[in-house]
Parts: sequence; structure tokens; C-alpha cells
Amino acid sequence: MSNLYFHYPFCKQACHYCNFHFSTSLKNKDSLWEAMKKELKQRSDELNSPIESIYFGGGSPSLLNSGAIENAIGLIHSLVEVTSNVEVTLEVNPDDVSSEYLKGLKTAGVNRLSLGVQSFLDRDLALMNRAHNSKDALKALELVSTHFNNYSLDLIYGMPYSTLTEWEQNLNTAMAFNPPHLSSYALTVEPKTALYHQVQKAEVLLIPEEAVQEQYQLMIQKLEDLGYVNYEFSNFGKPSFFSVNHQNYWTGKPYLGIGPAAHSYDGKSIRKWNVSNNQLYLKAIEGGKPALKQEELTVKDRYNEYLMTGLRTIEGISLEFVKSTFGLRYAMYLEEQAARHLEGQHFYWDGDHLKISKSAKFLTDGLAADLFMV
Repeated sequence: MSNLYFHYPFCKQACHYCNFHFSTSLKNKDSLWEAMKKELKQRSDELNSPIESIYFGGGSPSLLNSGAIENAIGLIHSLVEVTSNVEVTLEVNPDDVSSEYLKGLKTAGVNRLSLGVQSFLDRDLALMNRAHNSKDALKALELVSTHFNNYSLDLIYGMPYSTLTEWEQNLNTAMAFNPPHLSSYALTVEPKTALYHQVQKAEVLLIPEEAVQEQYQLMIQKLEDLGYVNYEFSNFGKPSFFSVNHQNYWTGKPYLGIGPAAHSYDGKSIRKWNVSNNQLYLKAIEGGKPALKQEELTVKDRYNEYLMTGLRTIEGISLEFVKSTFGLRYAMYLEEQAARHLEGQHFYWDGDHLKISKSAKFLTDGLAADLFMV
């Protein structure tokens, strides 16, 4: 089984923290959408069917009307086998939400939404340069929770000037709707973004990393108390509402990425990515040529990626899997490196699986890097 991902690279306006590939010029959005469907036809043989997850991301795919989404889903069904319970997710911005639009999406075949709230505080939203305000977010969440029983909402913690009390208020506002799923990410300052330049000029002041960690730990405890499972570092779900797309990504299943800057992986060793330029992408697809580059991962690359992704999940990493997939040398190396952290209680063995302790979760990426084969 595999996943299908569409990267729709258009937005109404640029969020100050975002370094994803997108354009705020919408003049070529229709021709590029047609090119994405053409790319799907050209590369459908790369899919390991049946498909169990279809994900429309971006960018802002909620700029597409429900008819365009329905057409794309129909095309997918005509090209490849799809599971009977396929998860079909669309990312939506609060300012694009209306009752009519949500009804249209359900008719189109979308059965899961990911709502980009980011914050319920207007100060945060203004700093991010989001196109919606707190009232828009609340209204959208009310509509989404009425029309869909399977949805997620995004929140960002570690915002400049934020306090632990404000972050708790954000979480309380979200939890009042009892969402089945929450994705929450720490604010990161990426090069070449407006936020990066603001921070460099001291126009925006970040909070200390200790305060960011405190917000993360508060979120874990609060959500677990409410019955959510932290099944991946940034993702929390009620039982039976874990994202199929997210789970498959973090467990190394194959996926096909369609659209400019979209990445693909065959589940073994080949990674591909499309050019991050709309015009070059259009020209390539219309000429019937690949718009992508690829690399073949070495055994060491694959081992390190397994550590990075596996340690972020509730399952952790399996010593037996390392031994059977990468070899005895890697399994012995893993045990040796992990032993250095066991005394500090950063890691623990749960049978065959190495996992990160709850108190050290915020350090996951750094701890994973300590286990890398270099």
C-alpha cells in the first residue's frame, strides 16, 4: 500500500514563518492544476496500489473549489486501485471555510480535514501574517466540527512573546471542540523567510528554548489527560483517529508526491523530488518529461532515517528490524550508542523496541542524531 500527496503551491498571502514552496501570484493556478493531474497520469505506475491515503496539501489547496477536488479524486480512482476505507485529507484555511464549501468537499469524497488554525490569539496570527483572525478560526472550527467527524487542527507553540498561560488558553480553546486529532509544531525560524529577517533585526524577540520546551511538555500532559495519544512527536489523536498519511510517512511506507517541490519515496531506497519552480514544472510536464531529480539512499542513509523517523513515533525503533534490514553491525552499534543514554534516562527499552522517555521527548531529534552511524 502507499500514499498519494498533492502539493498545491498557491496561497493568498505569505505567512512570515513559512519556507515551503508557494506562490501568491494566482495567474497560473488553473494551468498548473491541470499539469498536476497530467503528472499523476504520467507517474501512476510508480504507485504501490492499493492507495490507502490521499492528501491534498500545500500551499493552500482550499483555494481549489470542491468540483476540482472531486475531479481529481475521480481521476485517481480511474488510474489506480484504492482501498475501500481510503483516508482523503484536504488542508483548509479558516478564511476559506463555509458550510457550502464543506458540503461540497464531502460530496467530492473528502473524508478528513486539516484546519490550519495555528493560534486563537490575534497577536500571534498578525505576527505570522495569517489571512484569518481569531473569530474566523472559531467560526471555521465550529463549521468543520459540525460537518466532519474526522478532522485535525494545527497549532503552533513557542510563539514570540508567548507565555505558558497563553499557550494553555490556546489549548483550552481548541479542546473545547473535542477535536479527534491535533497537530502542533514549534515555531521554527527558517532562512529566507520574513520572520528570519525580523529576528535578525531584533524586530521580533523569540522566547527561550526552555520556555518552548515547557509549552510542549504542558501540551503532552494536558492532551494525554484528555485521552489523546501522542503517536508521533507533533501529532496527537483520539484512538482510531490517527492520521493514516502521517503514520505511513513516519514508518517509511512508499508515497508519490505530485506538484512542484513534492517529494516521493519508493519505500526502499529511491527518493525523488520535483523542481521547486512553477514555470519549470509546467514546461516539463507539458513537454511530457520528468520534472524531478532523484537519489539512491545508502544503507547508512536508510539506517539514519529509520532512527530519525522511528524515534518520533510511539512504536520507537526495533532492534530486530535494524538487524534484519541493515545488518548485525548496525544493531550492535545501536545498542552501544543507546547504552550511553540509558543512565540519563533519555531512552528505555520496551522489549525489542528502543523508545524515548516522556521527559526527554522534546530532545528527540538531537537524541536520534546521537545514534546515527557517521
